[in-house]
Amino acid sequence: MKTSGSDRIMNTVIYGALALLSFFSLYPFWNAFIISLNEGTNTSLGGLTFWPRQLTFDNYEVILNDNRFFKATFVSVIRTVAGTASAIFLTALFAYGLSKKGVIGHKWYMLLAIFTMYFQGGLIPTYLWFRELGLFNNIWVLFVPWMISVWNMIVFRTFFKGIPEGLEESAKIDGCSNYGLFFRIIVPLSGPVVATLSLFQAVFFWNEWFHSGIYINDAALLPVQNYLVNMINSNSAQEMISQLGNVPGGAGDVVSRSITPKSLQMTALIVVSLPIIMVYPFVQKFFVKGVLIGSMKE
Repeated sequence: MKTSGSDRIMNTVIYGALALLSFFSLYPFWNAFIISLNEGTNTSLGGLTFWPRQLTFDNYEVILNDNRFFKATFVSVIRTVAGTASAIFLTALFAYGLSKKGVIGHKWYMLLAIFTMYFQGGLIPTYLWFRELGLFNNIWVLFVPWMISVWNMIVFRTFFKGIPEGLEESAKIDGCSNYGLFFRIIVPLSGPVVATLSLFQAVFFWNEWFHSGIYINDAALLPVQNYLVNMINSNSAQEMISQLGNVPGGAGDVVSRSITPKSLQMTALIVVSLPIIMVYPFVQKFFVKGVLIGSMKE
């Protein structure tokens, strides 16, 4: 089909704007990557834009030889996997129940759930409550409070309401129980929305650091994002490098090389971001479909 001159101009403007937006979105990450591959003292001279001037892997050697990094990464992996699995499972069950009109008081339950999206107890009451529950300084506090997401529940509920009722009735006629109906019929049909919301939940668990710093005092239980925050808050290069070098099995043999706080911070940022970025290609095909199904059918 032929396009008019005005259409070609509009397409050029749109693609140009998208290209510019993509550049501004990706360049900070790329700049951090080349800083992590450049010698620290050379980076401090400035002018580092698209390519490393003095290639080195010393920064990665320091980070990857730090035992604290691997302990924090292990905690983050446990938190992300266990938290995402439990949150998606329980939220889907909650949403499936609220999607059924025959459930007594389902409208009131829905209103109560939405109420919690706008009004919360506050930081201090929550802190005291977690302490009384024995969650303070406990690995369970990293994901138990977020096992139910009201926003995810609404998306799940909207999707479940779009499933034909005749499909469920046919399964019940064949002797399928409610649990069998949910696990054998509903869950397999919910692949796109489950994949999409699992990605959202996993990104949240992997990136969250504020509450971890409040409720966790044991350094062995802090996730990797808190490790990154601690590095960014270091006061001087000598302090940071000496801390890394004094860790048993750490990077003492590399401390004498030219490493700066900025180079270590950018390296830690790249290493911390890569795992969650690598997940995106596997769920990309479900992403748009899952969001549209969960938000447009009502």
